[in-house]
Amino acid sequence: MDKYNRYKKISREIIENIGGKENIEAVAHCATRLRIVLKDDSFVDQEQIDDLELVKGVFIAGDQLQIIFGSGLVNEIYKVFIEEADKESLSVDEVKDLTVKKQNPFQQGIKALSDVFIDIMPAILAAALLMGLSGLFTTENLFGATSLVQKWSVLEGPISFVNLLSSSVFGLLPLLVIYSATKRFGGRPIMGLAVGTIMMNNNLADAFQVAEGNVAADVVNLFGLEIPLIGFQGGVVAALMMGFVVAKLDNYFEAKVPNSVKLLFSPMLTVLISGFLLFTIFGPLGRFLANIITGTLLWVTDNLGVFGYAAFAGVQQLIVITGLHHLFGAIENQLIVDTGTNFINPLASVAVTAQGGAVLGYMLLHWNNIKTRELTIPAFTSTLFGVSEPAIFGVNLRYKFPLISGCIAAAIGGAYVYLSGLTSLAYGTTGIPGFAIVEPSNHGHFHYIIAHIISIFGATIITYVWGKLIKRKKIRGESFESESVVER
Repeated sequence: MDKYNRYKKISREIIENIGGKENIEAVAHCATRLRIVLKDDSFVDQEQIDDLELVKGVFIAGDQLQIIFGSGLVNEIYKVFIEEADKESLSVDEVKDLTVKKQNPFQQGIKALSDVFIDIMPAILAAALLMGLSGLFTTENLFGATSLVQKWSVLEGPISFVNLLSSSVFGLLPLLVIYSATKRFGGRPIMGLAVGTIMMNNNLADAFQVAEGNVAADVVNLFGLEIPLIGFQGGVVAALMMGFVVAKLDNYFEAKVPNSVKLLFSPMLTVLISGFLLFTIFGPLGRFLANIITGTLLWVTDNLGVFGYAAFAGVQQLIVITGLHHLFGAIENQLIVDTGTNFINPLASVAVTAQGGAVLGYMLLHWNNIKTRELTIPAFTSTLFGVSEPAIFGVNLRYKFPLISGCIAAAIGGAYVYLSGLTSLAYGTTGIPGFAIVEPSNHGHFHYIIAHIISIFGATIITYVWGKLIKRKKIRGESFESESVVER
């Protein structure tokens, strides 16, 4: 059988096991997975699909059926599948939009938060990598008793320049957030930037200086309201809320203001009302929520210590299964602004790679099964680069005990993160890429490697031993049943 007919057969078998063509709303593919939006998930027979030729895993996320084929192969199967399903070729983003429409308001809110921070992730990572580079050259006891800059004074200029670049991004982070949020919620991004410049106006008292008691803010009276003129340095939560406000006001005035005066009055009204709401409602509320978020996290680390870190790392991948992990972007942003570092990222990293270690353990248990090796090797590799979904949905969640083993090993790795004082300078990249954003002081890069060795090999060993015990128990049970039959 040639490749085309082989893929055609696989496509037809998939369609048969998802309720037929009429149950398909849309189809797309990403780097490794065929993504199918379904009208009704109850028609899906995951076990039958999982047993199909070339399939390396299958799971349902939201209203998407995702079938893992692997890089390259999925492109070829997708072309044949859309022919068999009589569907148009769509992008992943278009399919995601269809999925979002079917989600409840809470799920849509989580997705919106995720989109806001994913959009600005490249800028944050760029700044963090530059900051990490600076740390490598300025940290003492990393390459000897003195830092590299102290050894070679010629590096002072270049490193100062690098610091300028990185600090500029983090210093104006609210500006990036309000831009992305305004865009995400359907407004014109330039209007978000306009309000963002108000938030960061140099004539406002520096928020950090005011908080430390070094500066007193001016106060203005607006219709009887006493409003302190304090800037929003670090105001990520306030910027996120204001992005929503600006988008809704922008759309409202664009629709209601007559065309003859729209260019004059629509932007003015949006900025005027947004500015008033910023200083009276959403700015103070944003500061309050940000203090709660940071205060809660710091309370956990101060009072629960190693147990808090272990518990978070242990359940982090369970949170990924629910989709609530998209909330972490906003929390990590605020944490970086308030403390300069992010302890959540290394915890998430050991949690991801621990699931990869559990996949390795399962592979060793079934080494002679070729299909298992084809499934587990790519799944493990993806966790090294911060992607755990193939490992979780393709292997660990299906067989349960590898998932739990990974969580146990992640908790151990999380405890090491606490004991070593390991933190990151940014968020959003874990595993091997996460090495680049490690906070370098106190031998951070060394501890990052050790924490991941613990999580990977710990999960491998726990999964392997647990699997052996399950096999032994099963064999004993079969032997007991055989003996009972003989007695009868």
